[in-house]
Amino acid sequence: MATFILRRLLQTVIVLLIVTMLVFLIMQLLPGDPARIMLGSEATQEQIDLLREEMGLDQPLPVQYLHWLGNVLQGDLGKSLYYKDAVTGTIATRLPITLQLEIYSLLLALLIGIPAGVIAAVKRGSAWDSAVLLISNSGISIPSFWLAILGVYLFSMQLGWLPVQGYVSPWEDFGESVKHMLMPIFVLALASLASIARQTRSAMLEVIRQDYIRTARSKGSKERLVIVKHALRNALIPIITLLGLQLGHIVGGMVFIESVFNIPGMGRLIVQSILNQDFIVVQGCVLVIAAIVALVNLIVDITYSYVDPRIHYE
Repeated sequence: MATFILRRLLQTVIVLLIVTMLVFLIMQLLPGDPARIMLGSEATQEQIDLLREEMGLDQPLPVQYLHWLGNVLQGDLGKSLYYKDAVTGTIATRLPITLQLEIYSLLLALLIGIPAGVIAAVKRGSAWDSAVLLISNSGISIPSFWLAILGVYLFSMQLGWLPVQGYVSPWEDFGESVKHMLMPIFVLALASLASIARQTRSAMLEVIRQDYIRTARSKGSKERLVIVKHALRNALIPIITLLGLQLGHIVGGMVFIESVFNIPGMGRLIVQSILNQDFIVVQGCVLVIAAIVALVNLIVDITYSYVDPRIHYE
């Protein structure tokens, strides 16, 4: 296991390097000059050239990238061109909000998706099964940004049940925090919930046909014990794999959700930084998000061996 983890960590480093290089090149292709944007339209060409030299923008792209990468290895993600603050500090204030959204969304998707999938599989062909399939197909098909706008219009503007936008820390006012986070969490969780329910149903249908399930039932075991202990545990492998993939889906969706609900998280920071051509912040955000996704995928792979003892890493 130690060798496997070390090998995966080395692979993660390579992936992060490739991701940062791609983002660096894409940001350089954007029209406009960051130095001109920072100084304004009234700046002279001499002032722009001087600022470009101070920021190192006059150097070749490989030199700029290597300089940035060297600072990253020392824990310095650079200084924001727009906010004029250290990128590390800017991300540190936004990351907990985004993590809160992601964790709550995944928990909601798990707590509803897995039981719904199990019920649909056990009661295959019933009204419960049809309802789960209908809701799952709808959840996967509906775009998250459209659902967010619809939710704001219905529950905020028409009914007045929930705030339109904004964020309140649970440490300041827990009740208001729940009201502000309820819609974003549900919108983010819906697609993941639908996917988990479908995958759980499919995996359970395959497992409950196996001989050891019939053997457990023939021994007189209670149906609930057979479903939870024997069937569900052996059906968890594809579900755990899907969880790792759904994290990437939620990370992608938070860019739209945080913008719609005006939540000061990483997603909104990325959008604002792209509009401001603050490529230093964009690179730092992408690096942090890629590292989180890679870490979660590593945890998913390690979890396999605990769920199914037959799996060994060599």
